[in-house]
Amino acid sequence: MTTRRAVLAAGAALIAGGRSMTAEAATRAFPGIGRIRRLSPELDSVIAPDAVIEQLADGMIWSEGPVWIPDGGYLLFSDVPGNVMYRWSEKDGKSIFLQPSGYAGPPTKVFREPGTNGMTLSLTGELLVCDHGNRAVSKVDLKTKAKTVLADRFQGKRFNSPNDLIVARLGDPKGSIYFTDPPYGLEGLDASPVKELPFNGVYLRRPNGEVALVDDKLTFPNGVALSPDEKRLYVAVSDPKGPIIMAYDLGRDGLPVSRKVFFDASELQKAGGPGLPDGMRVDAHGRLFATGPGGVLILSPEAELLGVIETGFPTANCTFGEDGHTLFLTSNHVLARVRTLTSGLTGAKR
Repeated sequence: MTTRRAVLAAGAALIAGGRSMTAEAATRAFPGIGRIRRLSPELDSVIAPDAVIEQLADGMIWSEGPVWIPDGGYLLFSDVPGNVMYRWSEKDGKSIFLQPSGYAGPPTKVFREPGTNGMTLSLTGELLVCDHGNRAVSKVDLKTKAKTVLADRFQGKRFNSPNDLIVARLGDPKGSIYFTDPPYGLEGLDASPVKELPFNGVYLRRPNGEVALVDDKLTFPNGVALSPDEKRLYVAVSDPKGPIIMAYDLGRDGLPVSRKVFFDASELQKAGGPGLPDGMRVDAHGRLFATGPGGVLILSPEAELLGVIETGFPTANCTFGEDGHTLFLTSNHVLARVRTLTSGLTGAKR
């Protein structure tokens, strides 16, 4: 991850003219960081012109996987290499929620990043996690913190290190889970001697436990998101040689009927923006808040880049929380947030 069209050179030049929000943010309860770059007038209806990025916590190695827990009003997020799951709330600040969050066995050189990564809620409010250290998608009881493995193999072979996930209804009240499986958790990545699958896949886990392959042709599939109508699946590819976001039109069975490159972040990468395509979320209007070179890229459903939320560091993931109008960002060693005018899909809905 740390190695993880609308944009041409002219677009990159526009990005360089973004406005800084740091001075105004300095007067707030939390320190302000970074800036919000405005590339389209439409962004003013998404994020207010006077919005600021607030730094809520720091001290992580690589923060990831934020998820808002409505029942209790707090955020959970991962420090993947640190093997810690943290809890944050306005009242209590940052505290350890689960340690180790992932691998809990004796010392080993197998894992590059042994902790939990992406997290989301089931349709009934259960915590679902991508568990690098156990090479599985699991459910975590929020009260007892006990884990239940939901999927750890495809065709009898162990997953690499499930990275990110999203829940779809697909006509079933229990929900199905889309998830990605790059090798980021393994020492040596694709060259790891414990890697059993010959590809890095995107999968669909159905409520009955069946795991179906969505795509086995992506180099480093990473973040996942669904359009509000669940007819389109987005998958980020955190490959420095091809930093893109894919879009899949889905059939009634939840599997792709077509695929295309939705957004190519190569020019942003060439312009020097830190980071690569990673985690993402969708708002109620179908806009994609996708991490990528520079920060969180705000993209219209037609892939127009409206603006970039920049913390100044590589940004791994984001999620909507609180009243649905707060975007939380996990950015390198920092947890941050920014208020939005749009509403995100929160809680058990996403």
